[in-house]
Amino acid sequence: MASLFQLLLLNQRRSLCTKVPTSKWKVKQVTTSNFNESLEEIKIHISSSDFIAISMEKTGSSLVTPWHRVQPFDTAETAYLKASHSAQRFQLLQFAVCPFSVTDSNNLVAHPYNFLLFPRDELKLGMPAYSFFCQTSHLTSMACQGFDFNASIYEGISYLSRAQESAAKVRLGTNSPSLGVMKSSSPPTIADSVFVERIRLRIKHWRNSCKKSGTKTSKDEEIIISLRNIVLGSELFKSRPCLTIDVCSERQVQLILEMLVDFSDDFLPLVIPSKGGTTQAVRIVLANSKEDKEFMEREVHSLEEKESKKIRGFREVIDLISASQKPVISHNCLNDCTFIHSKFIVPLPSEVDEFESSMHMIFPKVLDMIYLMKKSGTMRKVTNIRNALTFLNTHFFAPVDMEIPDQVNKGKIDGLDALRLSYLFMKLCSILKISPIVTRSGNRRLAPELEDFTNVFHPCSTNIQESCSEDVGLWNNNTRKINSEHLVFLWGFKFGMTAGMLKSVLRASHDIFSGEFDVRFVDKSCAIVVFWQPGLSKDFLDVMNSEEIGGGLKELVSDGLRVTCYETYRTMCRLGLWEMDLAESLERALESFVSDTEINNERKSSSEIHWCNDNVINLDDL
Repeated sequence: MASLFQLLLLNQRRSLCTKVPTSKWKVKQVTTSNFNESLEEIKIHISSSDFIAISMEKTGSSLVTPWHRVQPFDTAETAYLKASHSAQRFQLLQFAVCPFSVTDSNNLVAHPYNFLLFPRDELKLGMPAYSFFCQTSHLTSMACQGFDFNASIYEGISYLSRAQESAAKVRLGTNSPSLGVMKSSSPPTIADSVFVERIRLRIKHWRNSCKKSGTKTSKDEEIIISLRNIVLGSELFKSRPCLTIDVCSERQVQLILEMLVDFSDDFLPLVIPSKGGTTQAVRIVLANSKEDKEFMEREVHSLEEKESKKIRGFREVIDLISASQKPVISHNCLNDCTFIHSKFIVPLPSEVDEFESSMHMIFPKVLDMIYLMKKSGTMRKVTNIRNALTFLNTHFFAPVDMEIPDQVNKGKIDGLDALRLSYLFMKLCSILKISPIVTRSGNRRLAPELEDFTNVFHPCSTNIQESCSEDVGLWNNNTRKINSEHLVFLWGFKFGMTAGMLKSVLRASHDIFSGEFDVRFVDKSCAIVVFWQPGLSKDFLDVMNSEEIGGGLKELVSDGLRVTCYETYRTMCRLGLWEMDLAESLERALESFVSDTEINNERKSSSEIHWCNDNVINLDDL
């Protein structure tokens, strides 16, 4: 029993905890009407920040179906497949971004923004999404929290992923020229050398003709020069002479660009795209001077950016965060990153290793708050950011001062979770005695203690190395690990049974359950049996597949009991069999496995040929 002194001390700590009322927190609401001006503001804030907290509101969640959530018994692969399923089905309606700076260990300056989104087909190309899934329970919860669906639909900012942007440019067939970019190429062939020399002579004659046209000449010479320019294909680009060279391949484009580097400094090459997305021609502009060339480069680049912004939409913000290379604070790294990759980059890869590699290129450092709380020992079944803050405020003394510069707000204040995340991060750092930022040689870098918490794409793992292993857990509050081969999925038992009741029934059914084992329900239809002694899971599966089942186990099988190994569960996730009940999905996976086996057997039998000597002509007998 706690002493009176301990109770008084705990009460004093609770009273001294820093509590910032959410009513005083301000978040700038961004829609289509103020997106452009907000983009310029957040660009400055991202550049000057130390961290960037993000939070999203989606049209659905895997939390509704228990086994669709990432569980402790999931490997890195199955966890990624579950997150991918959710990211591919649902859409984003809100994206909160909060760049913040750490002035000292307990003080932060935050600049929160809340972007309302909607996948509107503004280009009439069926992108970013022709249709998407919604969960009524999730939308109801959003409505209860005051989410403005009208504002999202009518004023939400649209967006295209990088892959969709490339496809849109091809389908739209924009003919606006762009700056030529040199790429590494293979050594030139004889045909390449002939092509380059022919183009070199053409450019040389055209350049000399342009130089002569600026000098005083007779009328006859002017006519000759004009005719020569017409023959050479000379034109004007923004009042400057230019030469358009048609090309047949990207190889020819690179050859021309390489040649121009050594040819002259006053040439500006522009690439003219075709409607099919390939390069139609290379336009060479003759600048008046080096300064004039730099001015034209800035002008063309500005025109490119202006056209691209119309297509990218909100993805401009994602690109700004990615370009900054700042650490990103996320509540659930795996779920958030799969959505970002799917909606704003390219479709999700099939393998988790490819996904992690791709995300590392986009966001080099992502800090997972769930993982950080779990490792710090402060997590007690905390399901959301608000509950996490409440728990920390009532159990730990960790004062944090937050400064939010004045911002203009209109209507309701939404998108507070990103701001709460930044506050939660600072409180956790204070509890763990970690200085978030370390200054070295004038540069501000992430503290070494936080490096171990970055890029954790398996939230149920206890260390980074476990993300690649086959060891899994069973309970959130138990760090005991076991290889996935020792797990058996079991379903078809009587409705209404508890884990304890099922464990007792199994123990009495067969001698194989005389050792140490545990039972955990995944959902109402399916349970997991873990054998702590190696080899027993395989023995149990062999017994279930044999014809010599006796005793209580035989009665359970006759009542409909079914079992399978972890590999079936893995296959089920790969095949995308996401039924409401796990038992139904496992049944479909087993049926698919049987069907594949039968098809393979049929293919094998159909590939066999029958050799008969009676049908063979022996030349010696002729």
